[in-house]
Parts: sequence; C-alpha cells; structure tokens
Amino acid sequence: MRSAYLLAVLLSGTCLFFVNQPSRAQQNEATALTVAVVKPTERRWAETVPANGWLQPWHEAIIASETSGLRITDVLVDVGSVVSKGQPLVRLSQETVLSDLRKEEAAVEIAKADLAKAKANADRARQVKGSGALSDEKVTEYLIAEQTATADLKSAEAALESQKIKVDQTTITAVDDGLITSRSAQLGAVVSSGTELFRLLRQQRVEWQAEVSARYLPSIKEGLTASISGPNNSRVEGKVRLVGPTVSTETGRAVVYVALPTEAHPPVGIYASGQVELQTTQALTVPETALVFRDGISYLFTVNKDRRVTRQRVETGRRNDGEVEILSGIDLSASVVKSGGAFLSDNALVKIEGDAQ
Repeated sequence: MRSAYLLAVLLSGTCLFFVNQPSRAQQNEATALTVAVVKPTERRWAETVPANGWLQPWHEAIIASETSGLRITDVLVDVGSVVSKGQPLVRLSQETVLSDLRKEEAAVEIAKADLAKAKANADRARQVKGSGALSDEKVTEYLIAEQTATADLKSAEAALESQKIKVDQTTITAVDDGLITSRSAQLGAVVSSGTELFRLLRQQRVEWQAEVSARYLPSIKEGLTASISGPNNSRVEGKVRLVGPTVSTETGRAVVYVALPTEAHPPVGIYASGQVELQTTQALTVPETALVFRDGISYLFTVNKDRRVTRQRVETGRRNDGEVEILSGIDLSASVVKSGGAFLSDNALVKIEGDAQ
C-alpha cells in the first residue's frame, strides 16, 4: 500500500511539471528581425501647395538680321555660349555696304559744294536787291536755290547716316546678357531682313511656370518660397514672381511664375514637380523609411515593452528631407521601427538594435 501511494505522488508531480513548463515552440521562438527604433519628432514645417509645371525662360530674345542680301562671313558663338550685351555674334560681308557708303559720302560733298555755290549767289542777290542790277524774279530764284541746296545737303547727310547704320548692321551683336539657346546662323548663308540667327535666354534667368489648384490662389502671394527637385535630386528654391491673373476653365488651375536662381542652372524645357510654401505649422514626423505600404494604405510598426510589434495604420501629410508628417495613428510616446517593416508581421517578436544579449 505504501509503495502504491508513493507511485501516485510521483506520477502527479510529473504531470504538474509538464503542465507548468512552456511548450517547445515557445521556448524556441526566434526573433523575426533586429530593428532600430525611433521616437516621432515634432518639427515646424511650412504648409505646402503641390504644383507641377514646365521650366521656361524668363524672357527669350530673338536675334535676327536687320539687313538683306548679305553673306555670313563669321559665326563667333555657338549654343551654350554665355554672352554679354553688345558682344559680336555674327559678321556679314561688308563690300557692298562700304561701296554704297563711299557713294553717300561723295553725295554729301557734292551737296556741300552746291550749297556753297547757291549761298554765294544768294548773298550777292541780297546785296543788290532793290538796286535794279537784278530783277526781283532773279533775286527770288537765287534765294530759293539756296534753300533747295540746304535741303539737299540735309538729305544727303541723312542718307549717309543711314548707310553708316547699314555698315554697323553687318556686325550682329547680343541685345542683352544671357545664354545662347539655339543657333540657325550658318557660315556662307545669305540672310534676309528678319532672319532668325540665335535665341538668347536673357540674363540666364529660368522660371518655373507652376500650375496650382485655384483653391490655393488666395493664399499664394508674391515673394513666397517655392522649391523643385533639381539636377541630381538637389532641391532648388525660388521665389514667387507673379501669380497668374486667370484660371483655366478646363483644368481649374492657375499658373504661378517662380523665379529660380541663375547659379542653379536648371535646364529649360523639362516638366518639374515641387511645392509652394505657405505658413509654418507644427508637424509630427518620422523617417520615410519607416512607412510600409500595403494595398495602397500607409502603416507603421511600433514596438511594445515585450519587444513585439504592432502594425498601425497612419495618415501621412507633408514630406521634407527624408521625413514624413504623420497626421494620425501614433503619438510622441510611440517607439517606431525605423526601417525593414516590410519584413515584419503583426505581433512578431523583434530584437531592438543596441539591446544587450
């Protein structure tokens, strides 16, 4: 009987031992991932208006020939050349215009001689007027000849001045400081008046013609900061120069003209996305790498004190310098998985980077 009692006690203790021990699966549960965690940060960010539009010249100058029938003898610049106002760009043949210039100079000399002769006759006529040596008709004739010769001289001098202008026009110069963006001038070509030879980006100033929704127009003023993503994903900032006075009836959008800095050298003719900054407000932010997208919804993974993660649905807002604003879903006390959330599942056990073994 005593042996049976001892056996029963041993059996019950063994059962209790196995009941109280954790399962082998629980004992061997491995962490899903080693993660770094961050706390949400409060920042002051400007409210922004999303915008898209083309990069266009601030002003574009067309450089053309002002004379006809002359051949291009020298092309002094090419596309991409930075030029200054008055700098020679093209030279035209001068033989014909220089020959005509000499003709006009000779015509001026003849007109001066004719005037001198007419003036002498008119002076004698004035001296003898009323003496009977010359009839009144003859005196009047000499005085009129003097006036005619004076007018002929002025006409000849004007023709000479015009011809000098034509000589000057054989050297075509830049109308302003800027950058040559296109060239149609070809060596040896005979130009006509008005023939386009170059296009010039005045003062190298490029502007962003950004289209924004009409509902934002009351908030957008001249002088506000706007930014686009420039070459090599760099951020290019500019200032609102002008708010378009009209709204498209087809798209419900208006154009905002943003002046960009010349030192940024943004390329003309590309379509750029960016934003116009309005007033500054508080923002709760986390790194963009913390976001996980599933089925078009944004999530974050937060870590609790037991090192288990919870998937939190969040609403996002503004983005800036690799951070994103969280409008709802977490607060400042949350411990957010910084990256790698795509490899986690809800309630997974994780190891926190930096924790002791």
